[in-house]
Amino acid sequence: MEVETPAPHRAQQQQPCADADAKQGAAGARPLRNPILVANFVLMVVGSAGGPLLLRAYFLYGGTRKWLSSFLQTAGFPLLLAPLYASFLSRRRRDGKAAAARFLMTPRLLAATAGIGLMTGLDDLLYAYGMAYLPVSTSSILISTQLAFTAAFALLLVRQRFTAFSVNAVVLLTVGAAMLGMNAGGDRPAGVTRAQYGAGFAMTLGAAALFGLMLPAMELSQARHAARTGAAAVSYTLVVEMQVVIGLAATAFSAVGMLVHHDFHIHCWQCTKVISTSAIPEEAREFGLGRTGYYSLLAGSAAMYQCFFLGTFGAIFYGSALLAGVVMTVLIPVTEVLAVLFFHEPFNGTKGVALALSLWGFVSYFYGEAQTSKARRQSDKPPNVEHLDP
Repeated sequence: MEVETPAPHRAQQQQPCADADAKQGAAGARPLRNPILVANFVLMVVGSAGGPLLLRAYFLYGGTRKWLSSFLQTAGFPLLLAPLYASFLSRRRRDGKAAAARFLMTPRLLAATAGIGLMTGLDDLLYAYGMAYLPVSTSSILISTQLAFTAAFALLLVRQRFTAFSVNAVVLLTVGAAMLGMNAGGDRPAGVTRAQYGAGFAMTLGAAALFGLMLPAMELSQARHAARTGAAAVSYTLVVEMQVVIGLAATAFSAVGMLVHHDFHIHCWQCTKVISTSAIPEEAREFGLGRTGYYSLLAGSAAMYQCFFLGTFGAIFYGSALLAGVVMTVLIPVTEVLAVLFFHEPFNGTKGVALALSLWGFVSYFYGEAQTSKARRQSDKPPNVEHLDP
């Protein structure tokens, strides 16, 4: 956990945008040669594939609670407390009991991170309610636009530098993900009113836009913290602390919603007596996979989404918000393939083309990063004096 930040993060006197530009040059220079960045990619793959599949299984086998599905997307944050405590013990052994800081976050960073956490909770809610009213095809088109929103907000907030390869990747990934949505026709589901359909459309688009804002906001908060004199260096331990705060704020947001909407209790009347029982055990008794399958599925969903968020924030720390958006978008067709395997959903030529475009965009981005890194190393290499004219 005590992994130090790349050099640009330790430049305390730089401005946030300049610091972010330096991070793009150093951290993003050789992305696949950083083992911790690769580990975060693996976390994103596991979370992006496992989370939606488990959540889809929840609804397929009888689950109906949208607030609960929103809650599960961040409820796994306590899993990060154990490595954080181990990191604190390591700092205390290294720096001494009195010098070791219990928390690395400053009050200003804590407030900014809590705000991002509330945004995350709202994003989860918008996504859950949008999925309740939209067909899969339409929601796929709208969710795929998060990459475009990420690119736009990254340009505005952290001055993300675009190359021809990164622009090509954004276009290919967006088109490939949108093709998945156009595959099914996208009409209004039976039983959904026109007003509900319109609300679901707006909520899903809002979720994509909000998530596109959250990624650069996370990168900007790290850059501003690094530029503040006297603040602790932005290390991976600090990133995990931020993820705990985000998870806590988002989970509290969803828990309040569950309380307000009576997800924890149901009421029934027998004669003159009012009987109150918990709604979640009631749903577990009627679940298609049984009580054990129900709770295992809920716990697995929370763990998978925690892997996704931790990997995403790690990709931002060691790469950029745009890099995280690119990886998330390329995983959309991968999730579709897994849905075909596990849920026997149809897979036709359109989905195959979408998968090919997404992989092309993914390769384009990393090829561009490799070319940029090569050009930078050549420009920084000192001239060979043996080949100079006398």
